[in-house]
Amino acid sequence: MEKPGVHDHQNRCSRSPEYAEMSEMSQSVRKKTDFVVYIDESGDEGFVFNDDGSGSSRWFVLSAAVIRRQNDLRMVSCLKEVRDVLRKAPKTPLHYVDLKHEQRIPYIRRVGALPMRTVSVLIYKPLIQEPEKFQNTKYLLYRYATRMLLERVSWLCRDERRADDGNGFAEIIFSNRSMMSYSDIRDYLRLLIRQHKTDPQKIQIDPAVIDPGNIRSVEHSKLAGLQVADAVASGIHFGVKVNRYGETEVSYLSYLKKSLYRHRGELLGYGIKVWPEDYETIKAKAPEVENIGGL
Repeated sequence: MEKPGVHDHQNRCSRSPEYAEMSEMSQSVRKKTDFVVYIDESGDEGFVFNDDGSGSSRWFVLSAAVIRRQNDLRMVSCLKEVRDVLRKAPKTPLHYVDLKHEQRIPYIRRVGALPMRTVSVLIYKPLIQEPEKFQNTKYLLYRYATRMLLERVSWLCRDERRADDGNGFAEIIFSNRSMMSYSDIRDYLRLLIRQHKTDPQKIQIDPAVIDPGNIRSVEHSKLAGLQVADAVASGIHFGVKVNRYGETEVSYLSYLKKSLYRHRGELLGYGIKVWPEDYETIKAKAPEVENIGGL
């Protein structure tokens, strides 16, 4: 028997502009796009840094797992295999940080073996000069990270596109954050693309790859690719997150090394982007970042 109110809720959703936009683009766009890009984060956007290491995370990491559409089902088989190894029930959502270390290793090993490339933006928040700007504007830090991430994703997809395979564009799927408007994210990207046309050196998103209309958000538990992106972001974050004993967990990084996007052999600035300063400046204040730069 249907629960009271469920049908009404579905009807209201189906009438919403965002639902209509997603429904309209979903089938045709998915068939045409060359790449699927799954995006998730690790860390928080707070700015409370206590001397004992407690409070907000020092690092905020936003990661993308980029895969050719023809290989997208490999994400599903990967997660199925991981659940089998970890003796989890079928379709159990996997959250990397909730697993024990001995469970994370077989998980990240299989993730790192997928035919994909990863891009990560690492923000060391204690060096941000005007934190109040980010505190006063909700999700501003996330938007900054999104811009830097999608710039690099667009370069990767541009370099790897095939003339006879799809339309060259990427479908972008964010792990849904319940309080955040993805219509706003699409509007923000439209603004960036307009700015790119007037100042391509400042805003470097390639509009031949990134179309704001190809962006949607989905609940983490619903797509294997989002759980892969979660594992990537968390694995990277563990590599720079200093625990209460002054240690980081670098073992996950070796499994992700092969997946990192490199342009002509260069990792920094491509598969790994650090902000708000350059790598050497951040390393002077946060030497743990060398765990990433040395990959």
